[in-house]
Formats: sequence, structure tokens, C-alpha cells
Amino acid sequence: MSIIGTRGYPSYYGGFETLVRHLAPYLADHGWDVTVYGRGRTADAGKAEADPRILSVDSLGFESKSLSTLSYGFSSTVHCTFVKPDAALVMNVANGFWLPLLRARGIPTLVNVDGIEWERAKWGKAAKKLFHAGAEATARHADNLVFDSQALGARWQAEFNRVGKFIPYGGSAAEGRLPVEGLAPHGYILMVARFVPENTVAEFILAAERLSARWDVVVVGSSGYGGDLEHQLATLVHRNPRVRWFGHVSDDEVLFSLWENCGAYFHGHSVGGTNPALVQAMALGAPVVARDTVFNREVLGQAGTYVAPSPDSIARALDDLMRDRNRQKRMSEQASRRAHDEYTWRIVCGRYVSALDDLLRNKIASEPDCQFNRKQQT
Repeated sequence: MSIIGTRGYPSYYGGFETLVRHLAPYLADHGWDVTVYGRGRTADAGKAEADPRILSVDSLGFESKSLSTLSYGFSSTVHCTFVKPDAALVMNVANGFWLPLLRARGIPTLVNVDGIEWERAKWGKAAKKLFHAGAEATARHADNLVFDSQALGARWQAEFNRVGKFIPYGGSAAEGRLPVEGLAPHGYILMVARFVPENTVAEFILAAERLSARWDVVVVGSSGYGGDLEHQLATLVHRNPRVRWFGHVSDDEVLFSLWENCGAYFHGHSVGGTNPALVQAMALGAPVVARDTVFNREVLGQAGTYVAPSPDSIARALDDLMRDRNRQKRMSEQASRRAHDEYTWRIVCGRYVSALDDLLRNKIASEPDCQFNRKQQT
């Protein structure tokens, strides 16, 4: 089977790539031949954990904010039609435009629709229309869909009259990691996010200016393209030594240590379904203050504190949590317990295998004479 629509394997860029790092070896363990399409240099520097059973194929495309997904998705899809795998797992509705090519070759598709891209503030009007058209194409041509949250599934049923499989993201549990040098355990506030407006980054930067009078504040993430948010944070870091900016962190051990040892984690994501960063923070026992959205409430339940997206609300909630160590401990235990019960990689990968098996069974039912190349599970 082939996986289309990520930056490759292994990659540490975002949620899709984290999923593939766990899912591809799991599929191989369960008898699948796995090919992952990527964007040129798939493995991050200094990493050597690629599974030799996973075939990585570097596709062609344009490295730009607006054309990357479409161009790499198109070239990956064209290559896939020649290889003709038993099934394709496709990420992102922008690749919905290319699904007819796979259907024409008899390749059944399972599409992870991601979040509601056409409502993200980082995109202009043309890009939003393009993503919505991609969603319509996905609804029309995908054999089955994956929604990473129940609320997202309800939205698709209402807007596109499509149902699918609920499969969230997973997290890795805490392992007693030491704090990053210079940071006291449970003595700092953390935010991890891509620098886009819908992640409440601007509001957090203003809150951080107030919070840093008493607490250390750590920020992980960037826009990838520069811009005003990066300039604002760089200015704050320059004049305030209690604010540290790590940029994009591709080393999981560093990132996991930051989550595992923070006193409070702010999660400002507002558009999308189950956010992989939030799930991972919960698994590592981070006490979470989250922007109040239906998606964050679905994932956190009673394990988090919810705030309005204003600097005052964010600063007040984080300061209150940092002052109460007993509450930190209680929230940490609740978050890690919820992640263990609902959001483990074992659960997630098992659901993907089940969904792909259903895809093949439906194919066999509609075409009894078709043959599949999936290896027999031992």
C-alpha cells in the first residue's frame, strides 16, 4: 500500500508525519508492503530510525506555501498509478483533486481529511476556495474517509453528506526525562505551535510579556516563512531573558522533555480536529490550558482548563495554574490517564489497519476476481 500527502518517512515536520512514523512500521508488522511518498529530503538531519522495510519515494513539486501540497501530491499520485498498490492512504483534502486518477486505476483510497483548511486564517480567499473545492472532490471520489475527531466527522456529514472512520492521533507516555538545561521542573510555561493566526500565537506573545515578570516562558515553533509573529517574539526574547524561543524542534527527546517538565502548557489551536501536539502533551502529563473550542473540549474533557483567546484570559489562567502545584499535579494525572485510555498509538494504528482491511474487503466484494499483493501475516 502507498501513503500520499506527507513530507515523507521518517519526517518530524507535523502531525501527519508523526502518524506515518508510527503507522508505517505497524503496517509492515501486520503484513503490508508500505511505500511512503515524500518531498525530496525526507529524513531529518541526525536521525537514523528509518525502518528498512519502508520504501521511501521522493516525489517532485514546488516548494512554496500555496503550491507544495498540490504539486507533490500530483506527482506522487501519478507515480502511484503506475505502481498500482493494493490501496492508498491519502492525507489532506487538497489531494482530493487527484483521486480520480487512482480510481481510474482501480486503487481504493482511504483519505484523512485533516482539519478545516478552508477556514484557516493563514490562507487567502483563493487558497480557501481551493481547499473547499478539494474537500468537495474528496467527498465525491474517496472510497472512505478518516476524521481525527468526532466533531470533524459531524461537520463533514452535515456539509458534504459523507461519513467515515473516527481515528484520532496517539501519544507516547512519559519516561522521567530530565528538564532541558536551564529550566526548572514545573517552573516554566510552554507553548508549542506553528506560527499561524488560528493558533492564538499573537495573543500568547502578549500574555508572555506579562507572565515573564514572574515565570520562565518557553516557545517552540515558527512560521517557516518568517513574518510579523516571529519578529514580535524575537523582539520580546531580545529584551527579556526569561523568554526562550526554541524555533522548530525536530528532536523528540527535547520536545518531550519540555512537555513532561512544564508547569503549564498553553494550547491555542482553534481550527481542526484532534491536534497531535495536544494529545502528545497529555500523554506526557502536561497540565493544559487550552483555547475554548469544541475540538479541544472533545480531546481534553475534564482534564484541561479552557480560556477565551485574549491575552488577559490566557495570562490569568496560566498564572493561576503556575501558582498552584497541587492543581498542576491533579491536572497532569488526569491528562495522562485520558491519553492512555483514548489516545495511544496502539489504538490509532490498529484502527488504520482495520480501515484498510475494510477497504480491501469492499474491493473484493465489488470485484471478486481481483488479486492483492499483501503479504500473509505471520
